[in-house]
Amino acid sequence: MNKVILMGRLTRNPDVRYSQGEKATCVARYTLAVNRRFKREGDQDADFIGCVAFGRQGEFAEKYLKQGTKVVISGRIQTGSYTNRDGVKVYTTDVVVEEQEFAESKAVAAGYGGGYQPNGYGEPMAEPQPTMTSRPAPSEAVGDGFMTIPEGIEEELPFI
Repeated sequence: MNKVILMGRLTRNPDVRYSQGEKATCVARYTLAVNRRFKREGDQDADFIGCVAFGRQGEFAEKYLKQGTKVVISGRIQTGSYTNRDGVKVYTTDVVVEEQEFAESKAVAAGYGGGYQPNGYGEPMAEPQPTMTSRPAPSEAVGDGFMTIPEGIEEELPFI
């Protein structure tokens, strides 16, 4: 059985595109910051999970989801690979969203400023969230299949 249930906050607004052809299908991609329950010293507080929603689920994401929104999703893990322009094979892992729903009310989200809370409960964020930079292009992937993370990116993330 391939079933995943996640609860987290969107790290940025969904990237929405429509397929070509007679019946254009909505495809929405977003990343969830999912808190880790336990943390070892030196480990990060959250995992960042790539999600893709098709059709009606994609349209829902386009219309209602934005950076900082806390959602619960269920779906399945899908792996794949492609060869980038440099001839390097890149491996991908995404959660294909089958169901998604809000994990908090609008009032609660407004009280938290719509921002990521490291412990899931804390006080509203006092500082405005910085703008996000786009993730590295697939062509910037390292030979082991992982993309290089640009220097200084930690300073731009709203949830560290």
